[in-house]
Amino acid sequence: MSEQTVTPGEAEAPGAPEAPPAPAPHALPEGAPPLPDAPPVVPAADAAARPPRRVLRAVARWTAAALAFGVLGTGTAFGIASLERTDVPGLATEGDGRWDYPELTLPALPAGSPRPFSPGNPAEIHHADLRELLLPAPAGAKPDKKLTGGWISTETFLDAYREQDRRSVAQLLKDAAPRHIAARGWTMPDGTTSRIYLVRFNSTAFASRMIDDLNVGSSAGKPLARTDTTDLDPAWGSANDIENLSSFVFTEQAPFGAEHVRQAYTLAGDTMALVVHERPGKRETDRIPFHQTLILQNQLLA
Repeated sequence: MSEQTVTPGEAEAPGAPEAPPAPAPHALPEGAPPLPDAPPVVPAADAAARPPRRVLRAVARWTAAALAFGVLGTGTAFGIASLERTDVPGLATEGDGRWDYPELTLPALPAGSPRPFSPGNPAEIHHADLRELLLPAPAGAKPDKKLTGGWISTETFLDAYREQDRRSVAQLLKDAAPRHIAARGWTMPDGTTSRIYLVRFNSTAFASRMIDDLNVGSSAGKPLARTDTTDLDPAWGSANDIENLSSFVFTEQAPFGAEHVRQAYTLAGDTMALVVHERPGKRETDRIPFHQTLILQNQLLA
């Protein structure tokens, strides 16, 4: 915004032509405080003590303020808005233990197909390729040779459960008749193993029934392999939930065995997700990267 600067103390020459009208000020963004009508005028008596450049600095400050208000609300990011850096699960902040995940993008949909929770999709069906909805591995991860991000068999999915419970879970899967199962796994340098399973059913009703039949809710349901006493994760709060999705988050309680396990089920329309973090030894599996992994995977499903 350009302005004419009049040096204080100068007299206007008689008979001078009228100055052209000043340009209309730029409109401020909604909610921004009004700008002053004009820069403060330095009295002529003080002109020597207050040089004109102070006026210019004041104008510069007003211009910077207007620009700052003009850019508010223009930044967007996938799946998140209006969050501080420390609240963004995909961005690693030094020292907080988060993993360095790549930037996430939603997969392309078949022509004419809506997103799962859009108004045009009351059945909440995921039309995207299920494999492309799997969270990618973070930096430094060693890929799992069996869970490579592709389709897996029912038998491979059953390996996630205790051996003595696999037959009953197999029967539940037979009754619910899932359409596809995809999975990805990796191991981090600290020994933490991460596994993500996505199971898509023919309808939301079948996916919801599978959660119920596994007895997932106030308890973790059918025990996973290498788990002992598992209970609700008290650190998971409603602020972590994503609209239209239901997550059930659990952590193994002390005393635990040769490894510590964190697990979560998410019901997302026609798809059920199972996220597992496991670390051998007597130290607990880190909570922050587990919650980060779950939130990011939920964002892809939402």
